[in-house]
Amino acid sequence: MDKTLLKGLRLFEIICAQEDQPNTIDDLAEASGLTKSNTHRTLQTLIAAGYVEKSSHSGGYKPTLKVFELAAQRLARLDVRKIATPLMRRVALQTQETVHLSVLDQLDVIYIDKIDSPNPVRAYSIIGGRAPAYAVATGKTMLAFQNDEYLNRHSADLIRHTENTITSLAALKDELANIARIGYAINRGEWRGNVGGIAAPIFDGHNKVVAALGISGPLERLTIENMKRWSPLVLDAARDISRESGYRRGYFGESN
Repeated sequence: MDKTLLKGLRLFEIICAQEDQPNTIDDLAEASGLTKSNTHRTLQTLIAAGYVEKSSHSGGYKPTLKVFELAAQRLARLDVRKIATPLMRRVALQTQETVHLSVLDQLDVIYIDKIDSPNPVRAYSIIGGRAPAYAVATGKTMLAFQNDEYLNRHSADLIRHTENTITSLAALKDELANIARIGYAINRGEWRGNVGGIAAPIFDGHNKVVAALGISGPLERLTIENMKRWSPLVLDAARDISRESGYRRGYFGESN
């Protein structure tokens, strides 16, 4: 890793560790080993990203609440995996398909847990693996609850993987709007041509989507009709995980 980047990370750590006493550029330059000019440039980058702000009282620098929001999201991801395990087993037992628990990272999903299908022909994936969020069910169901700014920022990254991949931002937004309305997403061979899936979002106690639960398998078994048939099971599991995670609003099809 670049030495300047390492020192920049160190600078950020110093600011977070001493958040109760805003630091000046001189203080931070000395503590991090950066020159004053490099310290100033690094601070401007952190300010622009929303992680650091300048105190109006002391003139020093301190972390913003965004840092703590990110930490809370990380903890939520760790908690949701524990909560989800028995519900994933329930879905796996009834569907006999691979069950995934995914989180969103920019325009990718990361698989944080899974239960493999007992069938010899099944969807291949690994825990820690990535897939394009706009081309898999767990990703689309999480993208459906992101704002337009988030989607617009990644519009240039919509790459075709199969003939069914949605690469038009307008078409993707239409699909996501429907997903947000009905509560679940379907993948019709958009990442791998012979693999489909269905997924529903998982919310936390702050009413934010923190993960998604879905099943995937070969399209010869997971036909559109079968995926729709499994939709209540997937929705129920995602709802139960959400409620155990502190979510209290009405779920899809329920009154608030």
